[in-house]
Amino acid sequence: MRLELELNGEPVAVEIPGDALLLDVVRQQGLTGTREGCGVGVCGACAVLVDDAPVSSCTYLAGCAHRRRVWTVEGVAERFPEVVAAFVEHEGVQCGACTSGQVVMAAALVLRGGGHDERAVREFLAGNLCRCTGYRSIVDAVGAAVGR
Repeated sequence: MRLELELNGEPVAVEIPGDALLLDVVRQQGLTGTREGCGVGVCGACAVLVDDAPVSSCTYLAGCAHRRRVWTVEGVAERFPEVVAAFVEHEGVQCGACTSGQVVMAAALVLRGGGHDERAVREFLAGNLCRCTGYRSIVDAVGAAVGR
């Protein structure tokens, strides 16, 4: 099938099998920042934005992104430099396995508007697992990014 989408602000058209996952398609485009963690959509490492809504790209059929806007962590970093700056400032990165998904989710929360308290940030990030940081630095980074 022919997949046409906007990927990080650029038009992309590729031939894909009908069962291709969005994770595989974006990585085949050289965008390797999106990670596969669990492969079943529960860890959040593979989060991308589709029409500005977060999805687990490891379970999202690529064909569902036809004629839609997809943003990976690479595009989010350019589109929302304040999110990346907040992660750096608050040391919201440790091993890096979950970071791309955390940054994408932070951008999704920024898109929803500021004023989120710590509880709202924690609830929004509940689907993004981190084994290293204990979440304090990530929550602080996201809170700073959304202008808490």
